Amino acid sequence: MPRPIQATIHTAALRHNLGCVRRAAPDAKVWGVVKANAYGHGIERAFHGLRAADGFGLLDLQEGQRVRDLGWRGPILLLEGVFEARDLELCSRLNLWHTVHCDEQIDMLAMHKTHQPHRVFLKMNSGMNRLGFTPQRYRAAWTRLDALPQVDEISLMTHFSDADGPRGIARQLQVFTDATHDLPGERTLANSAASLRFGDDAAVRGDWIRPGIAVYGSAPDFPDHDIAHWQLQPTMTLAARIIGVQQLAPGDTVGYGSSFRTDAAMRIGVVACGYADGYPRHCSTGTPVLVDGVRTRIVGRVSMDMLTVDLTPLPQAGFGSEVTLWGRAGNGAVLAIDEPARSAGTVGYELMCAVAQRVPVMVD
Repeated sequence: MPRPIQATIHTAALRHNLGCVRRAAPDAKVWGVVKANAYGHGIERAFHGLRAADGFGLLDLQEGQRVRDLGWRGPILLLEGVFEARDLELCSRLNLWHTVHCDEQIDMLAMHKTHQPHRVFLKMNSGMNRLGFTPQRYRAAWTRLDALPQVDEISLMTHFSDADGPRGIARQLQVFTDATHDLPGERTLANSAASLRFGDDAAVRGDWIRPGIAVYGSAPDFPDHDIAHWQLQPTMTLAARIIGVQQLAPGDTVGYGSSFRTDAAMRIGVVACGYADGYPRHCSTGTPVLVDGVRTRIVGRVSMDMLTVDLTPLPQAGFGSEVTLWGRAGNGAVLAIDEPARSAGTVGYELMCAVAQRVPVMVD
């Protein structure tokens, strides 16, 4: 039989989470963000759960082609725009909208020969300091784009750096509002955290919201709030089974480096999951897991192909017992991906995207 590990993509949960974010930002259209192969879920697997979106946001032309191949005829936005001039040809052929964040992209458009003008999203660097024109240069970039026959409609865009934390969005929102107050065009500002926390403010939600991680069942402001607070559901479950049991005496150690030592007799289960499957090696003793739907913990170091769990709370568990590394257990219990991610010193995004190719994936 195959090695007992599997990732499951929950289509109904994707649909549910999309609805939650839409309700949090009423009257705004919603981009279903499917960059990074739909946050590791697979664009083709996630599509049917997200097809109620008003458009799809993604990073590269190949992803745009895949969404078109699935039959989507609505808006698709390249969130980083084009990377070289010939990309504009495929934008024309696939009818892709694209972000403009630098002078070089305007230069490419000015040289592009097309019969169909492009819909572009002009990005402002309002304080994130990644991509975009500064507020002082934004209007000049808009004026230059507006003069090009290659450009049809110009939408206005920025990205919040602190929507999930105490610094908040007020400063960046004010910068964006001041610099664009009399410019025409639809606006898109809000990521997952801004949509959930501030989506009742029309100035924040604008015309389009761009929820990413929330749609995939992770709380954007964890640990301040968890997925239950936002009524989100896990969209990916990583589950394996116990393939061995060891009975330990007081003072025994577990795993490489003997980093865990027992202070009493205990049973541990050996689980068919390790860092070669995409489970973080940094998840050390104490990281929560579910065994047969009951919460327990990892003990010792995660190995390449195995990890070990404390069976003290589960005297009946043993060989073949289900282990939920994140997601929804067979009995309905939930372990949000944010918890092991926090133990690893990272975020749920990384765990979703890191599931290894050797792990079988099914869709329910």
